[in-house]
Amino acid sequence: MSTQSSEQASCMQVEPTAEHQWLKQFVGEWTFEAECVTGPDQPPFKSTGREKVRMLGDLWLVFEGESTVPGMGMMRSLMMLGYDPAKKRFVGSWACTVMTHMFVYSGVRDASGAVLPLDTEGPDFADPAKVARYQDVHELRADGRRGFWAQCLGPDGNWVRFMNATYTRVK
Repeated sequence: MSTQSSEQASCMQVEPTAEHQWLKQFVGEWTFEAECVTGPDQPPFKSTGREKVRMLGDLWLVFEGESTVPGMGMMRSLMMLGYDPAKKRFVGSWACTVMTHMFVYSGVRDASGAVLPLDTEGPDFADPAKVARYQDVHELRADGRRGFWAQCLGPDGNWVRFMNATYTRVK
């Protein structure tokens, strides 16, 4: 097979699935309020921010966020999220301006169809030389708002939530 024909074969037109259609509910401009706990002996901190979510074609979402983080200043983040029909999983990535680690996601919606837990791994809070398991969970609420929480798998095998946020659509 020539180089040209193998390139053409790998760039086949893909039709959006019902899962890609579901992702479009995130599109818009949002504000959010969040509360985060950074450790057992630390008080929680609150932050606010904005997020613009757009489609990249019909298959991918791009989330562009910014917020002020106490002690760190302005944080900007970029997330991509799509659906891989071959894996039957939502897939994506997240990176921000105050961390060097890029989180890679994989997940499936829960039975309600409104909650999407995305599994990932990253530096352990207690020992950055170790790897910990995390979940970033997105929820589409009936009132038009979005919920988001982040949690870490504890040593006892239970998820420990360390961040909660509520997003309100602006546009």
